[in-house]
Amino acid sequence: MTRALLAAAAATLLLGCSTKSEVPCGSSGALAACLKPTKEPAYYVAQAELYFDTLDYTKDPEKVPFYSRHVVRWEWYPWLKLTAYGRAIMVQGNKALTIRDKTTTVPVKDCRAFGKQPFARCYVEFDYGGKRCPIYEEFFFNDAGETTWVEAWSVLPGKHPLPMRTPSDRWAEAADVVRLGDKIPTLGGPAGDLDIDDPAFRSAAARDPEIQDLLDRATNFTQSLAAELSARPSEEEMYADGCGWPMPVHGDAGAHSADAGALDAGSGDAGR
Repeated sequence: MTRALLAAAAATLLLGCSTKSEVPCGSSGALAACLKPTKEPAYYVAQAELYFDTLDYTKDPEKVPFYSRHVVRWEWYPWLKLTAYGRAIMVQGNKALTIRDKTTTVPVKDCRAFGKQPFARCYVEFDYGGKRCPIYEEFFFNDAGETTWVEAWSVLPGKHPLPMRTPSDRWAEAADVVRLGDKIPTLGGPAGDLDIDDPAFRSAAARDPEIQDLLDRATNFTQSLAAELSARPSEEEMYADGCGWPMPVHGDAGAHSADAGALDAGSGDAGR
């Protein structure tokens, strides 16, 4: 066999093992990258900022962003991965947290709009009763302007890697960026919403462990969130780890902690 044929055979094998979706734009399983902005940049910035307002006890709890029916919030370690699945859980869960945690504000919000997905990206700082917590968060949207996917990272070094590969790529615009939202079939389909029953999504889950993890957690949202939370030594230690606070001597869930019950508020509508 010639070198050219060997190279072609190797390339074929590699493509066969690829986890990247090959679903074409326009199909039900299309990726979010197929979509272009349908709103002005200020719209996407305002929707992202409004999302953070729903986590700030000083803001009006009745003002919420436009969410798709199956909107997802995925928060990388040291957070709890799938922490919202479905419009009702996102809205009611955030409201329950702010009603209970009457010290939480978001005093720093630097959100920008972009011409390709995710259309809004933010660096923010939460203030939990005087303790600051820096986060980087991204927002995907459908053609109707609804938020479909929220992905979050701690900005502290040593945590789950941020999507950008180099510090100079502050807004994760390079070609080598790695984020889960880019890989999720159906976010760019005509419905512009997550559909875990779509054949393209199921096929991608069979090839990609991260998408399979999402499927498993979405299928059993309440149980998976509770299990993720119970696997941590304490919520106080989780926040200390993700926010850069001193580790508590005796871990106990503080007033700012996001317990599974609050995050799961409205779970009767999960995935519907």
